[in-house]
Amino acid sequence: MPGYMWGPSGGFRVVYEYANHLVSRGHEVAVIHPRRLLYCRETSPTLRHYLHKTKVALKNVFSTPSIDWQPIDNRVELHFVANSGQRHIPDGDALFATAWQTVPSVLECPAGKGAKCYLIQGHETWMGPRDLVDATWRAPLRKVVVSQWLLEVGRNLGGHQLTYIPNGIDHSRYRLTRPIENRPRQIVMICSPVELKGSRDGVTALQIAKKEFPDLRVLLFGNSRRASWIPKWMRYEQDPPQSRIVEEFYNGSSIVVSPSIAEGFALPPAEGAACGCAIAATDSGGIRDFAEHNFTALLSPPKDPEALATNICHLLGNDDLRIRLAYSANEFIKRFSWERSAGLLEEFLIEVTQRKPLGTPQLTSSVEMSPS
Repeated sequence: MPGYMWGPSGGFRVVYEYANHLVSRGHEVAVIHPRRLLYCRETSPTLRHYLHKTKVALKNVFSTPSIDWQPIDNRVELHFVANSGQRHIPDGDALFATAWQTVPSVLECPAGKGAKCYLIQGHETWMGPRDLVDATWRAPLRKVVVSQWLLEVGRNLGGHQLTYIPNGIDHSRYRLTRPIENRPRQIVMICSPVELKGSRDGVTALQIAKKEFPDLRVLLFGNSRRASWIPKWMRYEQDPPQSRIVEEFYNGSSIVVSPSIAEGFALPPAEGAACGCAIAATDSGGIRDFAEHNFTALLSPPKDPEALATNICHLLGNDDLRIRLAYSANEFIKRFSWERSAGLLEEFLIEVTQRKPLGTPQLTSSVEMSPS
């Protein structure tokens, strides 16, 4: 992993879900959390970023995370180690980098640590220098990408050994508990200070919609403190429990909004759809695996809050459209399950542990998952 994780994270959740399902299939799984990453050059940080990084570093030194926001099978070994050096990595059959910063550490490991693999959940240029991030796609690793959009990104970057395995949804948790038809005029959206998530654009779009629909209610939630740019009339909750997110936020809302600039897969709108929300979102790339305009969602260009607001207002003002899209998305998202994705990953692992040499670029795709 790229480090410790103190609060909910979609990328970390994906890794823990795979770990849970693989141990349930009889495999031994260890998840390595290094306090410090070796061989990692980052962009020049701002003062705010530097202070935040220092605060997190001190927290990492003096305490160990409690991952209470995600169920983890007690058979999964969770290692919290000093750094990403090979002496902290146990021997195994396969070893995954899970972020661009962890690729150099995996590459420098001896063969006994396992076949070298790379789980790619996004084009992480927002996390580091583009030249270094893009180079990891061409590294001699067997790569799993979580969306068809990332498969295209990999092709364009000259990546080899790309296998598409979409993320899953935990349908035992994210499920319909309230009828889709008679939901209140309420919208749910994850709110993040990370620029790539486009939350400011989402808030702007919701303010525009509020002018047309004065009775609109908005529920925002996230890991950070409430931002100063969130209007007072919008409700914001920091780190609400998953049970409330499912019951009150998703099942209590008629629409889920996703304003991201780019997403490797876009878990929140997928989870909202599983709970019966209609999707109003930006075309952020990975969302296309389950969101098709006017079939399972209404999509608009990223960085265009006016266009996003127009789609939100279409859903708020046309209940037949909202209900139709919500049912279509809810039915389609059932194709994505962790049981299926874990099965595909297990097949991938069986293949790569045969120690076949890296050779001609190979593009492997699972069964077609496009909405159309």
